[in-house]
Amino acid sequence: MKNYVENDPIFEQILTNNEKYQLPPHDVSPSQGKSLYLLAKIKGAKRILEIGTLGGYSTLWFAKAVAENGQVISLEYDQKHAKIAQENLALAGVSEKTTILVGAAAETLATMVQTQTSPFNLIFIDADKENNSLYLKYAIQLAQPGTIIIGDNVVRDGAVIDSQSSDGRVIGVRSYIEDLSTSKHLTSTAIETVGVKGYDGFTISIVEE
Repeated sequence: MKNYVENDPIFEQILTNNEKYQLPPHDVSPSQGKSLYLLAKIKGAKRILEIGTLGGYSTLWFAKAVAENGQVISLEYDQKHAKIAQENLALAGVSEKTTILVGAAAETLATMVQTQTSPFNLIFIDADKENNSLYLKYAIQLAQPGTIIIGDNVVRDGAVIDSQSSDGRVIGVRSYIEDLSTSKHLTSTAIETVGVKGYDGFTISIVEE
């Protein structure tokens, strides 16, 4: 799969920086990042919302996908992670196209809804899985017909099929998938992935009229 992902030193530098500052190794893989990039390009996204920044690796993929006047808004709970991500994105030269909002994502999303923030073309949910259903509720309110909503880490080495699991992340993902399947506003599917990140997958939804 690496043959499909061009060797861009800036992405490697971001991963090196993240490891240097001991961030959790939860970044999407290069091939997953390329998939996000392609989905954003196919959509022609001008406004992207990312829930969960970490060190800004996936944020950069989105920033490269949007046009020069496009905008990527990323939500990050941890101040340290946000600072490192801002440094990484400045190093990549995309600071003008990226904004990181620090704080609890649920609170930031609620504020966005209350202030009637302009709708997004693509929304990527990749934060604490326990709150996936809540994030989805807000994502729908911040979307418009045709908006793509992507959820990451929805297979978790197959753990998601264990209905007896007490893992809050698995329970959160199962609730999220149930919400997708019953929503009147979304048409959804799930794609399983196998690679350097192990056996996992993501959901892709489109907001209907």
